[in-house]
Amino acid sequence: MQCAICKGRGLCGKPCPILQQFKQFQAKIKTDFSGSSPPDVFVGRYNYPNVFTGILAPQEHGDTEELSMPEVWHEKNAGIQDILSYRSRLIYSRFTANIKSQVERNLDVMKEVAMASKPADVEVHLKKKPSLKIHADPFMPIIGNPAPLKWARVQENIKVEGKVEYLVSDTDVKSATALTELHDSKISVSSMIKLLSAGLLGMKTRRKLVPTRWAITAVDSTISELLIDKIRYYPQISEFMLFNAEYIGNHYEIILFPKEFSFEVIEAKMPGSVWNPLGVHEGAEPLIMHDYENWHGRKEYASEVAGGYYVARIALAEYLSRIRKQASCLVLRECRPEYYAPCGVGILRETCREAFEKKPEVFQTAREALNAAQRRMKLPVSNFLEKSQLWSEFKVQKRIFDFLKF
Repeated sequence: MQCAICKGRGLCGKPCPILQQFKQFQAKIKTDFSGSSPPDVFVGRYNYPNVFTGILAPQEHGDTEELSMPEVWHEKNAGIQDILSYRSRLIYSRFTANIKSQVERNLDVMKEVAMASKPADVEVHLKKKPSLKIHADPFMPIIGNPAPLKWARVQENIKVEGKVEYLVSDTDVKSATALTELHDSKISVSSMIKLLSAGLLGMKTRRKLVPTRWAITAVDSTISELLIDKIRYYPQISEFMLFNAEYIGNHYEIILFPKEFSFEVIEAKMPGSVWNPLGVHEGAEPLIMHDYENWHGRKEYASEVAGGYYVARIALAEYLSRIRKQASCLVLRECRPEYYAPCGVGILRETCREAFEKKPEVFQTAREALNAAQRRMKLPVSNFLEKSQLWSEFKVQKRIFDFLKF
C-alpha cells in the first residue's frame, strides 16, 4: 500500500483507501459554510517564507475536538479508519502569507482560532470548492480538502486559557520560556504547537509564522531539553525498568538502564507499513532507523528517526521528572503493517506517555529485560541491538559498584 507516498495517484494499482475516505465528503462541501474549528490551524513550509496558512474546520457545529487532537484519538482508542474519517471532514481554507506578516484580516482570524481552548465557530467563504488532494507527512495527520480562502470570521467570543492569554500578550518573554510555562500549566502539546505555529509566542521582534512541521519538533525538543537539563543531576535508578505500549500498529518497548542519562530510539519500519509500503514481497527487510544522544545531549537534528525521536524524548523526560531520577533509555519501536496511513507523531507521543503511565516491569539484568521485551515483539531484538550505540557502550563499560565485593 503506497497511499502515504503516492498521495492517491494509484501507483499500487488499487483503489486508495485514504482518498476514498475523502471522496465521501467532496460532493457535500459548499463554498460558503459555517462550522466549529476543533480548533485547528496549519502553516505550510513550501515556498518559505511565503507560505500557505489557514484554518481547518468542518461543515458542522459542536464538539469537534476529535477531528484534530491526537490526545483525544488515543484516549478514545480511535482506529485508523476513524482518524481518516475525522480528517476527511475538515476543510483546509488557506491563503498565502509572509511569515512576518502582521496585518492581514484572515491571518488575524487564524490566530484567534489558534488561541482557542475549545472548538471555535467560524464563518468561511471560499473562492472555489476544495480540491480532492491530500497532504501526507510522517509528522502530521493527513490534511486534505484544500481550497483558497476569500474571507473568514469568528462568530463568537472564543474561550482562551488564562495562561495562554497572558503569554500571548507578553511580548518580552522568550518562546522557550513561554513553552515551559504552558507545559507546567498542563496546556496540551497540540495547543502549544498551534500557538507557536501561528506566531503567537516569543519576543515581539522575533514573532513569525512557523511551519507546523517545524513547530511540532520545536515544542517537543524545547520542553524535553529543559527538563533533561535538570534530570542529568538526579540520582540514577537502581534497576532495569521495562515499559511497553501499542496503538494502531505502533508497538513500543522502552528499557531504562541504571546509568547516567543517555537516550536512543531505534525504529523498524516493517514491510507493508506506512513508510515501507513496497517491501511486501517475500524476503523483504524492515527499514531500521536510529538516533542517539549521550549525557551531553545532541546539537544536530535527529535526521533518521526525525519527529519520532523527540516525541519519545519528551515522554521520557516527563516521567524521569516525576520520579526525580536519571537513567539511560533505549526505545524500540516496531511500525507494523497495521499502521497503513500516517496519523502524525502526536499519536506516538501519546503512546509513549501511555507506556510510562504503567507500572514498569523490573529486572536485575539488561538481558532479562530484553528477553521480556522480545516476547511481545515480532522482530528479533537482535535486529535492534546490532544498531544500538547505547547497548554497545553498556556492554563494555563498568560501573563503580561492579568492582565492589559484598
